[in-house]
Amino acid sequence: MNDTSLGQLKRVDLREAWTAEDRHFTPWLAHSENLSVLGDTLGLELETVAEEKNVGPFRADILCREVGSDSWVLIENQLERKDHIHLVQLLTYAAGLEAVIVIWVAASFTDEHRAALDWLNTVTGEKVRFFGLEIELWRIGASLPAPKFNIVSQPNDWSRKVVWTTSGDELSETRVKQSEYWDAFHKVLGTADGPIVVSGDRKPQPRSWMPYGVGRTGFRLGAVMVRPRNRVQAELYIYGTDAKAFFGLLQDQRDDIEQDFGCSLEWQELPEKRDCRIAHVLNDVDPFDEADWPRQHEWLAEQLNTMHRVFSDRVRNLDLADWRDDEDE
Repeated sequence: MNDTSLGQLKRVDLREAWTAEDRHFTPWLAHSENLSVLGDTLGLELETVAEEKNVGPFRADILCREVGSDSWVLIENQLERKDHIHLVQLLTYAAGLEAVIVIWVAASFTDEHRAALDWLNTVTGEKVRFFGLEIELWRIGASLPAPKFNIVSQPNDWSRKVVWTTSGDELSETRVKQSEYWDAFHKVLGTADGPIVVSGDRKPQPRSWMPYGVGRTGFRLGAVMVRPRNRVQAELYIYGTDAKAFFGLLQDQRDDIEQDFGCSLEWQELPEKRDCRIAHVLNDVDPFDEADWPRQHEWLAEQLNTMHRVFSDRVRNLDLADWRDDEDE
């Protein structure tokens, strides 16, 4: 038998890491690296929008967007057991913020509150999804404590594969092909050498595009098939009320961006729309030609990872004040 010594897991009290819920635990959970651990547990890709978000006279802990669907996600966290006050607050915040995914995080749940979450999932159907997660901290030897999220309640039919239908019961042939396309693409993207990591729980959705985070709300990377124009593209999509200003700030860096990227890009301001797009395009392809999928998918994976490297720091450092100053001048 092998005599190799192994460490032992030791449970760590949550208060050793976070003394105060509002000043320590909430900011820690809202940080992108820690939020991704929670998201991976549920098969979601989450972006923090706000901490302590005002809802009337109350404040919700964390408001997020789910990158895959651009839906609102509400997270309420508590270092102790859940109680009836938190249940009422959670429902109040969810209604006020129109969240479609609601996540409770706590040290532990009673059977009654777990049953309440299960009941809410039953009566709301697919309109709102409720999750309950218990958080634990563990360490090996003298290592830093590591978080672990355990799902104690979730929708019975929870799947990252969202059913988009045209007939009401079955996926159309087009949407089936789209889902198969992204499923094959994720196998390539998952083995590519780059900063974009694909969670094994994230299933492809039957639509013409797939989104990926780039580190800031209002921006997302996308792999897109444009079958009517015989093209696929990797893009940085900029959305929200400040999209035009952010697009202008990036356009000021166009020469440096394209030099770093290694080629020219399409800068699409989309004047008839609120949003903007910066894209790199592969033309003369049929996204439904399965024999050509390996070439298309390798190209998309390479371009998306390059876009992440080129844009991630730039979009995080954008300051709207710089754009307003330029306009004043």
